[in-house]
Amino acid sequence: MKIAVIGSNNVDLISYIHRMPAVGETIEAPDFRLGCGGKGANQAVAASRLGSEVLMVTRVGNDLFAENTVANFKENGIDDKYILRTEGSSGVAPIFVDEKSNNSIIIIKGANALLSPADLDNARDDIATCQLIVLQLEISLETVYAAIDLGKELGIPVLLNPAPAAPELSLERVRTVDFIMPNETELELLSGMPVESIEDIKNAAHVLRDVGIANVIVTLGARGVLWISEHGEQIIEGNAVDALDTTGAGDAFIGCFSHYWAKTGDVAESLRIANLYAGDSVTKYGTQTSYATASEFEEKFAGQL
Repeated sequence: MKIAVIGSNNVDLISYIHRMPAVGETIEAPDFRLGCGGKGANQAVAASRLGSEVLMVTRVGNDLFAENTVANFKENGIDDKYILRTEGSSGVAPIFVDEKSNNSIIIIKGANALLSPADLDNARDDIATCQLIVLQLEISLETVYAAIDLGKELGIPVLLNPAPAAPELSLERVRTVDFIMPNETELELLSGMPVESIEDIKNAAHVLRDVGIANVIVTLGARGVLWISEHGEQIIEGNAVDALDTTGAGDAFIGCFSHYWAKTGDVAESLRIANLYAGDSVTKYGTQTSYATASEFEEKFAGQL
């Protein structure tokens, strides 16, 4: 299986806090960790650790963070041919995790904002060898749209994770993707509809189906995932775990789904396994550091894979 991840990389600056400070207040955080992140990079690392061959198309800056990011890609077995250098800052993400495992994240796109359609043209021949293109919204929408068009032109399925939520995203421009994977917050923004109940969520998801998107997959946290397609509606139940840190769980889910779907073509089974993988990730601290390798995952969930 070969997957092209076209998207972002960040350095995660993770502060573990008792609570968010009030305006003008200074509080002490009991712990801090620095890690590699960014939605694109996270999804690429998860898929690679599970055994996929991953081509990453992204940009880093010329600062201290860039070398660490490139080294991390290499350590995780990701093809670095199209990890491109640019002047200025790399992407950075200050993250705050409270005692209830809730997280708040600030994204500074940095070099990610400069990833361009021309960069995709340069990588076209290598992208053409992939079975799936995976996208997020931490790069410019122009580049996202160009990647979707390229996938259609090459006959490669496209998975779009519409995160972080972008009100300016055009559903008309993304209607040809094979999979769209929002969480509840992103679904609410994309559909313009409430998501207070499961019925609300289903109605909002049908707004995305109605524009022509083949598979609408809404992640519901501990409740699992809702999948709507031409074959109907299905909820794949989540798994009860004791969460320590939910940061990056959605990316773990998408990276795992991408790996298993590229391997088997079975959407429902890939969603079930992705629930297990994402659930396992929240029982450990950090983002990419919480993602299991194939051997670790298979050992822990023997009999369920």
